[in-house]
Amino acid sequence: MAQLPSYKDRNFIAIIGDEDSVTGLLLAGIGHVNGPKKNFLVVDNKTPISKIEDTFVEFTNRKDIAIVLINQHVADDIRQLVDDHDQAFPTVLEIPSKDHPYGIIRFYL
Repeated sequence: MAQLPSYKDRNFIAIIGDEDSVTGLLLAGIGHVNGPKKNFLVVDNKTPISKIEDTFVEFTNRKDIAIVLINQHVADDIRQLVDDHDQAFPTVLEIPSKDHPYGIIRFYL
């Protein structure tokens, strides 16, 4: 039987967001590039939805990522994927951005 990766193996935080959010977190030290793999994606109005979806799936399937941060307005673009993610690791957290206020009313308990 294959051994599942431990939470101790998950060392990174990934982010999918606007330029300001990603830059701020990269300056805080979360950036990691290993060859062609990186743990961040800058999204603007020209970024295709397919690229956001592919990156989200990649980040949620990587065994070295513990948390995926995503701007709420970006998560709205791929809402079905975000809502379908039901694993404890990586944890997906929606965060506000400078230009888009956080919509707490959208979340139901």
